[in-house]
Amino acid sequence: MTSQRKGVRRAVARLAAVCLLAAGLVGTTQAAAETPTSGEGPVVVPVQTTGPADKRFNLVFMGDGYTAAEMPAFRADLERHLNTLWSIEPFASYRSYVNVWAVEAPSAESGVDCDPGLTAPARDTALDMGFWGGCDPDSVQRLLTVDSRKAGALADLVPGTHRANRQIVALAHSDTYGGAGGSYATASGGNALSSLITPHEIGHSLGGLQDEYDYYARGVPGEAYEGPEPSSVHHTLLTEDQMREQRAKWWRWLGEESESGGVIGRHEGGMYSTKGVWRPSRHSLMKTLGYAFDQVEREVMVRAISAKVDLVQDHTPDAAPIGADRTVWVDTLHPVGGALAVTWRLDGRTLDTRGARTVDLRGLRVSPGTHTLTATVTDPTPFVRDPAVRASAALTRTVGWTVDPSLTTVRGPEDRGFTGYTPTGSPVGARSVVHADTTHAVDGTPAVRWRLDGRPVATYGRNDRDLDLRALRIAPGTHTLTARLAGTDEELSWAVDARPATAAYELSEPLRTVRRPGRPVEYVYDGAFTMRLTARDDREGAVVSQFRVDGDGWYTYYGWPTDADAPFRFSPGGTVIDDLVYGKLGRSRAVPWDDASPDYGTHTVEYRTIDAAGNIGPARSFLVTLVER
Repeated sequence: MTSQRKGVRRAVARLAAVCLLAAGLVGTTQAAAETPTSGEGPVVVPVQTTGPADKRFNLVFMGDGYTAAEMPAFRADLERHLNTLWSIEPFASYRSYVNVWAVEAPSAESGVDCDPGLTAPARDTALDMGFWGGCDPDSVQRLLTVDSRKAGALADLVPGTHRANRQIVALAHSDTYGGAGGSYATASGGNALSSLITPHEIGHSLGGLQDEYDYYARGVPGEAYEGPEPSSVHHTLLTEDQMREQRAKWWRWLGEESESGGVIGRHEGGMYSTKGVWRPSRHSLMKTLGYAFDQVEREVMVRAISAKVDLVQDHTPDAAPIGADRTVWVDTLHPVGGALAVTWRLDGRTLDTRGARTVDLRGLRVSPGTHTLTATVTDPTPFVRDPAVRASAALTRTVGWTVDPSLTTVRGPEDRGFTGYTPTGSPVGARSVVHADTTHAVDGTPAVRWRLDGRPVATYGRNDRDLDLRALRIAPGTHTLTARLAGTDEELSWAVDARPATAAYELSEPLRTVRRPGRPVEYVYDGAFTMRLTARDDREGAVVSQFRVDGDGWYTYYGWPTDADAPFRFSPGGTVIDDLVYGKLGRSRAVPWDDASPDYGTHTVEYRTIDAAGNIGPARSFLVTLVER
């Protein structure tokens, strides 16, 4: 091994000691990429296509250690990772900005190197993935690396993608916990927690978010922070009053209920230090796998995802002046979580277009001389509060034209039809925005007429390209939505899934069960107990179950860290696994030095589901009373 290789391995080992999931080096500097040794070439499979690759953010998944016969296992692991990702904001609302690709490269042998220990045999695989930082005894077991050149070469097979518009995620055929972060994210495909690594890694590599851990190496509390004010958006030395006075960091979110639980304020610990630095929320996805991004992190991720695309997808050509005898148009992106806003201005004066994607210049009686027409597309998402973020190119785009009434527009035959729309092959959820774009003619853009179960429904304002199903308050059940292009026989149809999945719980045997009128059923324990959540849906597709205790943040149910098929285990002090703590009843506990005092008394446990269409089921609950022995 060369000294350069040793230095790379030491750097990777140090990264693992800091944080398994921290952004940084994850690949090894091996020889140029080779084709898989299984004898079968890699195959690019489009998993989710929302638009041309060069106009989307592309997630490129690839598996290692899956033989040709085990490709169904890779697809199942990938589906689980994606369903978890789509259940987390802002990925849920901006799923339509993302293309997903799978590069299936069968390996000659099953599994990856050094799994689970250094004495495990090396395996002949497509990407040379391995635990222990690629079988380095100076590294740590859970650091799972990939040959970056081979991974990059496979990703290059996806047409239209490149380093700037894609994120590579390599899944190892393993049930051992492990992964790594950076430009090339890795995760074990089959571990209970592995699907939660993917959004955390994208938080690092795409959003530039930092870890909120209060330890440098697992099991060792971090020292007090002694540096200057962090550049990290979600770490600070400022007090809440100072944040407000200086209008700094997360001052706009202070005092609000955190999406990840508790209240957004000033919580000590982060950046691998236990003291002297503060974060917005008690826990979030950047601190503890299972929770959501809090509002501060979510705002960052909205900007990061949006910066990978262009809100204006197409428009009337603007290279030369246009006449005032025509219709001008813009085509926008279509977030699942809410329609974009379009504002038209003529010579700086706002026109009364009420969100329309087109403006007919003939109705404006444009005076002689040249004029400036602009269309500004903005994302009005409530996920963003910072005006600078809102005004950035990620969330606001403007296109302009010079209008000269002396010019005459050349007219010719033009086709009429749909050009882009929400995929019709799978049901859409009752909380979704469905869209349908059309061709454009200089004499006007054809209208789109929407119907739900045969009844006409109106869109908001003059934007007939987007239909927000939430505004319709659709009754539970399955419905049919259609979009017809006016003046033609062209019609699109979607099944609307307005019935959320349901979940049932199963607990271990309690000391006793208490039933009182008007109250949830109560279970009494004097020690540890288990909870299994089972989801059911009347539609195909994976369902994500979640639970929370005493109104804390919703936490993704994954079974148990050491066994995805085992139930979740609650106990008075929590269970320590690999120097992290899981399942403390009451106030959560993430690391061994957190308060382990049992929270005796009665606790409320809520549970719910998020189905493949994005429907969030109603929260149901039961009570657990923990008594001293």
